[in-house]
Amino acid sequence: MQLNKYIDHTLLKANATVNDIKKLCSEAKEHNFYAVCVNSYYVALANSELMHTDIKVAAVVGFPLGAMLTRVKIFEAQQCIDQGANEIDMVINIGLLKSGYYDIVEDEIRAIKKAIGDNTLKVIFENCYLTDEEKKIACKLSMNAGADFIKTATGFGTGGATLEDVKLMKKEVQNNLQIKASGGIRDLETAKQYTDLGVSRIGTSSGITIVTSK
Repeated sequence: MQLNKYIDHTLLKANATVNDIKKLCSEAKEHNFYAVCVNSYYVALANSELMHTDIKVAAVVGFPLGAMLTRVKIFEAQQCIDQGANEIDMVINIGLLKSGYYDIVEDEIRAIKKAIGDNTLKVIFENCYLTDEEKKIACKLSMNAGADFIKTATGFGTGGATLEDVKLMKKEVQNNLQIKASGGIRDLETAKQYTDLGVSRIGTSSGITIVTSK
């Protein structure tokens, strides 16, 4: 298994500097990670740094709370694609999901997918705030809306990925959607547990530690 090709090498902290983003991209090239994942402002920089490589640029949208207006999320997603992003990791409107406004949540996912066309859309649930039933509903909404991936967490909530959540998500979507495990995955053993469950991608800021561990 080439674990490096599962990894979205991630830096989303508020205090990340330009040099930090350049270092992130340099590390991604050194270890041949699948993608880097950055905030929207740094998409153009990451795209420039990764030119002439096959490493993708993933950008987060509506991050980390998900509570922005839909048209703002759509605009941000379009701008990221225009700046060179290949993938969008969007946060659902968690409060609306918990309020039972399922149509609005589904329509928002669908609208963002439409806005980015053939580019990859990952839908972040932030499972730490959801009941198991709400997680199942979020899976269904994402499938209905044409998303490509579902994702466990932002890494900025009260909890990250859990094996139980990934099992639940996998059971719900079967092979209809891919799964990205994100939040708190910091070592090789944990990463392997998630790939063994069938996740296609791991979002982590500890990618180097994972791939260089014996």
